[in-house]
Amino acid sequence: MLNTMRMGEWFQITVPLEWNGQTIADIFRHVWESPKKLTHSFRMENKVLVNGDPANWNMPLIKGSKIQIKLFEDENIEIFPNFIDIDILYEDEHVLVINKPPFMNTHPNDLKADQNTLVNAAQFYLQAKGENRNIRQIHRLDRDTSGAILLAKHALAGAILDNMLLKRNIKRTYIALVHGVLKQRTGTINAPIGRDRHHATKRRVSPSGQAATTHFTVLKVDKGKQQTYVKCWLDTGRTHQIRVHLSHLGHPLVGDTLYGGNSIVKRQALHAAKLEFIHPFTQEKIVCRAPFIDLPVIFKDIDIYSL
Repeated sequence: MLNTMRMGEWFQITVPLEWNGQTIADIFRHVWESPKKLTHSFRMENKVLVNGDPANWNMPLIKGSKIQIKLFEDENIEIFPNFIDIDILYEDEHVLVINKPPFMNTHPNDLKADQNTLVNAAQFYLQAKGENRNIRQIHRLDRDTSGAILLAKHALAGAILDNMLLKRNIKRTYIALVHGVLKQRTGTINAPIGRDRHHATKRRVSPSGQAATTHFTVLKVDKGKQQTYVKCWLDTGRTHQIRVHLSHLGHPLVGDTLYGGNSIVKRQALHAAKLEFIHPFTQEKIVCRAPFIDLPVIFKDIDIYSL
């Protein structure tokens, strides 16, 4: 874990042993893999200091030196802030993890017309705390899917986390309730997913689709109701991936009428129960678990803390 602290608009990192001899340019390019345009703005606007002085980006760093980065400036707000009560699972100066309720879109499709989304709520929360910066979503959940979702509080955190997601370094674990009893206790579904030509929003397994991999483990079987509670985690993040893959196996999600499920509950029975990642600035392992929030209860007698 790195030694860090916030100082107003600046964020300070004490150079660890593993950075000794590297340059500021190396840290941005190789450690954080920051986009060139964003890195250029930090460099040209003198937003990086070493021991209080403007950084020489090509000078080798010395263990124990202090790097200061201007991360917490006010921004022109692009997202309309809207008060909606949200459940915060984790927060620091860089990231926010929220337990998204069902029946809420993750982000607005139209910035003016759609203002009741999780991103609008998070934007209000941020500004109410005096943090006048645009919130940045890192991934999304379907409107009717609940659970842990990750957002970034500033541009550099957003860029690093976007890249971590692309490299599959952010692990998301889901709980699904499906129809039927799975034959396998554990397994992997490798099946490409593409658009359904006959339905605007539907996806399907298709040889011409994008590669998609879902791993699963059976948690519990309700033989009386002929239903199975399944833990899933993904190597990819295709639209409706878990819903499509489990339906393809012949076990659609309970409540998921789009993919063959029965409307026993009011939504598809899918919950993002656990989110894990290595913090981009402190190197701390962050593990967030999202409690179930449905009433009546959908996921009965499932302990998210045992996942």
